[in-house]
Amino acid sequence: MTDAPAAPSRHITAYWLGRVRYAEALALQEHLVQARIKGEIGDTLLLLEHERVITLGRGAHTENVLVDPAARAELGIDYFETGRGGDVTYHGPGQLVGYPIFDLKPERCDVRKYVRTLATTMIRTAADFGVGAGFIEGDAKLVGVWVDPNDLASFPEDPQVSTARPIAKIGAIGVRLSRWVTMHGFSFNVSPEMADYAMIVACGITSYGVTSLQALDFPVGASGVTVPTVEQAGRRAAVHLAELFGARLDFADREATHALVARPSVAASAGVSTSAP
Repeated sequence: MTDAPAAPSRHITAYWLGRVRYAEALALQEHLVQARIKGEIGDTLLLLEHERVITLGRGAHTENVLVDPAARAELGIDYFETGRGGDVTYHGPGQLVGYPIFDLKPERCDVRKYVRTLATTMIRTAADFGVGAGFIEGDAKLVGVWVDPNDLASFPEDPQVSTARPIAKIGAIGVRLSRWVTMHGFSFNVSPEMADYAMIVACGITSYGVTSLQALDFPVGASGVTVPTVEQAGRRAAVHLAELFGARLDFADREATHALVARPSVAASAGVSTSAP
């Protein structure tokens, strides 16, 4: 007689927030990080889209922002300097953003492993929709998830893959940890307006482009694979992230989601609103 498999030691609650302005999501993250540090909440995953925004990480070079403040104001583009790692990024409608508020203690206190886990989450999500994607080792500027537009079905498993391939970035990663509790996270391009990327040098990388599931225009095969909605992609990403953490996953309902964003300290700091269904 064999023993039954052990129950997952972790439990992740995922929230689909809909479209949220960056300042509101940042205030919510900061509140939840403190709550997680104090043990008031468990591991929490925020899934959302942002209104159009340019963000700068700790290692950002302002010359990688190609639109001046007046043009940004005219276009309605928000602009934030953040505490995450990385250079300049763009977020907007059609892009899935995932913010894990996870306590990595005691067994996952390894930042590189955590970043690789976020990458693997996006790689598996891309595979769900018929696109092979991969992670490139050895160059901190190339952290993220990449595809080969000329071979959508696969991406070399060799982590030392030559960057001479005509690769394009489909997923970005930028994280920050406080007492081993995570914030910020990943973004995965489902169907954003790709022309908006002309406003920045994405992640400070000039050698390779940026793409999305929609921009890849992969053929719909017998499997019926089509470009998903952002929420559909988010739900698949949550499943994969929970699997990689060996965690039980629950999706919060509408009532729980509104309760999360209506916490007094969050509402007072940013007037948080949500378009969650």
